Amino acid sequence: MKTSKDEGIAYEVVRSQRSTADIIIERDGSVVVRAPEWADDEQVANIVESKHYWIYQGLAEWRDLNATRVLREYTNGEGFLYLGRGYRLLLAGEQEAPLQLKNGRFSLRRDLVEGGEITAAQAAFRDFYVAKGLDRLRARTEYYAPKVGVTPNGLDVRDLGHRWASCSPAGDLAFHWKCMMAPQTIIDYVVVHELCHLHHRDHTGAFWNEVDKVMPDFRERKNWLRVNGAGLAL
Repeated sequence: MKTSKDEGIAYEVVRSQRSTADIIIERDGSVVVRAPEWADDEQVANIVESKHYWIYQGLAEWRDLNATRVLREYTNGEGFLYLGRGYRLLLAGEQEAPLQLKNGRFSLRRDLVEGGEITAAQAAFRDFYVAKGLDRLRARTEYYAPKVGVTPNGLDVRDLGHRWASCSPAGDLAFHWKCMMAPQTIIDYVVVHELCHLHHRDHTGAFWNEVDKVMPDFRERKNWLRVNGAGLAL
């Protein structure tokens, strides 16, 4: 972890084969500088210095958005998200699957939360989102890939930490299971975003032009994710 020259901003540097540098504030509030491989520490530090105002403004906005983050409890009646819609939780005495979505409710096996532990319950939700996500995200990727004009290599759904999705140099796409809490329109934005990275690895104007060709309203969808992303949590 690096700090800026006046030690006011801590940031991580990720170097890759890209032509320009950009700075992002991740979902966990960390500052990441994505830089070309040729950029040394001094050059990166100068970039951060030049963007001080934007970074401080972004961090302040992140704190405001996360101040109202929802902390869910695993009790009867609690709401959990799936495809942008809230479903109430029902603790069931007996059922074969740890978690099911049926009759308009999430039905969770009661023994998974007995004793006050929620680790098993959280795992059940994660497994549910991963399973549903593999089918849905694969279908949406197959739909949008021809429109973007690319052919991704593979697709996976897993925990990506503070990232919504990623695109590897080999063309493999990965999506965070939390994407399945968002509305379909937002899932589609994340899919198109990653597919366009097969054309451009960075977030230059050329990249956003590719996104705009396929999804002209991407700015609204991107802003929804920025504002509501903190609420997509277990």
